[in-house]
Amino acid sequence: MSEWDQTGRSDGPAGEAAAGRRVGLVIELRPEMERRYRALHADPWEGVLRRITGSNIRDYSIYLARVHGRLLLFSHFRYVGEDFEADMGRIAGDEETRRWWQETEPCQMVLPGTPEGEQWLPAEEVFHHP
Repeated sequence: MSEWDQTGRSDGPAGEAAAGRRVGLVIELRPEMERRYRALHADPWEGVLRRITGSNIRDYSIYLARVHGRLLLFSHFRYVGEDFEADMGRIAGDEETRRWWQETEPCQMVLPGTPEGEQWLPAEEVFHHP
């Protein structure tokens, strides 16, 4: 199961389906890997970006916050497709994306409460203003 399979909802206010499903995820960044992680994302691989777009992901951002001495990454994107599970499966099955993850995963630490087999912890949306 993809790390995104259990995140996001599309049963919100009227019009949300047209705007897309919003997804938020959180993970910890290893302090000693911050420079590496920033460098990777300053020059992302074109094939990975094409696969993200081809899987109906829009407005994808990753934020970094320092919280009580820890580095936390918050990821947010909008899914605009019609088959979330299939699109996330295409990302997970993409050879170049899998190589990208081999570069990024050592930079990250899974947070407590993250579903078994997942990397990022799903974040619940508690407020949205269009």
